[in-house]
Amino acid sequence: MAKPKASLTAVERRAEELDTIAAVLPLERRDELAELLTDQDVETLRHLVNQGMGDNTLRALTSDLTYLEAWGLAATGRSLPWPAPEALLLKFVAHHLWDPERRETDADHGMPAEVDENLRSQGFLKSVGPHAPATVRRRLANWSTLTKWRGLDGDFASPALKSAIRLAIRAAPRQRLRKSAKAVTGDVLARLLATCATDSLRDLRDRAILMVAFASGGRRRSEIAGLRRERLTVEPPIPVEGGSPLPSLAIHLGRTKTTSGEQDDVVYLTGRPVDALNAWMVAAKIESGSVFRAIGRWGTVSRRAIDPQSVNAIIKQRVELAGLEPGEFSAHGLRSGYLTEAANRGIPLPEAMEQSRHRSVQQASSYYNNATRRSGRAARML
Repeated sequence: MAKPKASLTAVERRAEELDTIAAVLPLERRDELAELLTDQDVETLRHLVNQGMGDNTLRALTSDLTYLEAWGLAATGRSLPWPAPEALLLKFVAHHLWDPERRETDADHGMPAEVDENLRSQGFLKSVGPHAPATVRRRLANWSTLTKWRGLDGDFASPALKSAIRLAIRAAPRQRLRKSAKAVTGDVLARLLATCATDSLRDLRDRAILMVAFASGGRRRSEIAGLRRERLTVEPPIPVEGGSPLPSLAIHLGRTKTTSGEQDDVVYLTGRPVDALNAWMVAAKIESGSVFRAIGRWGTVSRRAIDPQSVNAIIKQRVELAGLEPGEFSAHGLRSGYLTEAANRGIPLPEAMEQSRHRSVQQASSYYNNATRRSGRAARML
């Protein structure tokens, strides 16, 4: 029997409130979040859900807010003040951007040991060493966003904070790593697909995931996990000279990382990826709802969608089965691999971007240009 609202503790009440937004904002650590987040934090998240903010943005905001609250408690013994004073923002930078060499001679440099141990014991810290500058900037940016959503102003644009970040990065340079160290280009993809050689449900599903994610322009793992049957429309077959017409399918992406739900971004599948997707949906009897679903121990197909992390796990499992190093590849490698393969095949960048739906030419060309530069005349002067 459920407790009356009046008898619920503050933590239990927040846990229930988090449940009300779980359908839009999946929360795997609800009870822990209920203890870390304040009533005002939860109310802010509920407000953002009601405002129609994208699911991925909400997940990122929630993740960063939870980390910030955990760090604030560990570093100061109190929940975050809103707005945060400049001194607290500078403390955050000092705790996360530091010089490992100086740390060897100065134990007080960087994040204090007791703060590090506190966050590590809760699972908030896993790697050793300073944070990536991009991570620190993102968390500060989300901290600023949440401050503004509360109707407050902060010191996030203060000269002192900007100078501290700039000097910290200069003092402790850290190589920027791609989300996937290696791109899943056509040859790598062929090796992964070779591990899906049977007609088992798992092989059919994983083959479809690999082919759809790559051929649709290198879709993000969240987009693959969130794909629904209702967003697929059959298109007229593509004529082929001297051969049978190729099946064609349109994927209506809806809201993505770079679009709003009002935009109907569409990408197309042609040929083998369509066959692979149809084979999976027929075998799994998927006529509506989520396309890619979990498969139980006894071969039962779940009614719920797989989560984005599962897409990444599937890619790494196939990488390992193919005899490659799982640590060198991730789901993002399909996205970078699509553009790299397009460059290798001489497909113009604008045409490739129409399918990948990159909004930034700079971001897309960073993958594209690496491939063309490597094989171009400028790299073959001798």
